Amino acid sequence: MKFFFSIAVILLCLGGRSSTAQTPQAADTLLHVTMDTVLIKAQRAWANDTVRYRYNQTKYYVTTVLPYVNEAVKLYNELETRTGDGAGRKERRAFVKNREAELKQRFNAEIKGLNETQGVLLVKLVARQTGMNIYDMLQEYKGGLAATKWLAWGRLNGFNLGRKYNPDNEIMLENIMEELGYPLPGFYGQRQIISSN
Repeated sequence: MKFFFSIAVILLCLGGRSSTAQTPQAADTLLHVTMDTVLIKAQRAWANDTVRYRYNQTKYYVTTVLPYVNEAVKLYNELETRTGDGAGRKERRAFVKNREAELKQRFNAEIKGLNETQGVLLVKLVARQTGMNIYDMLQEYKGGLAATKWLAWGRLNGFNLGRKYNPDNEIMLENIMEELGYPLPGFYGQRQIISSN
């Protein structure tokens, strides 16, 4: 009986398709619908205690470096507006040097107190929020020699400053940033975040 019922459903579906032939004009029409983002929150089900610990530790480290990320993004935007309006090379370098001295005085001791993981997260999050990797920023504002020096130093310590941030490779970090109220910037386009658990 199930077999005959299945055959009847298949024949009805095939019959329905053949009777509604599309015209060439209708075939090239595409519908585009933009929907609001829906945030669904639920109690996380952890695969094991190690994953839960790693997530919570990463979240703690992100909240530790977030003030420095915000300051770095603010500085980057300020540099882009101040140096992008036809400023000469000398004025640009002087402005960058002046801001660098201010920031060193203000944050040097705190940033030196970060551990290696927090430093890597700081670099990743600055790249995430600005859309540029750190090597390109250094090359633009400090020059090629300084950028190469820091790139070599980063590689010796196991991190590539020239790597672009890819949200698809950082699912846990993206989940944490979304949870903290920092959605993915618009220049990455629309992406769907998949849970890492």
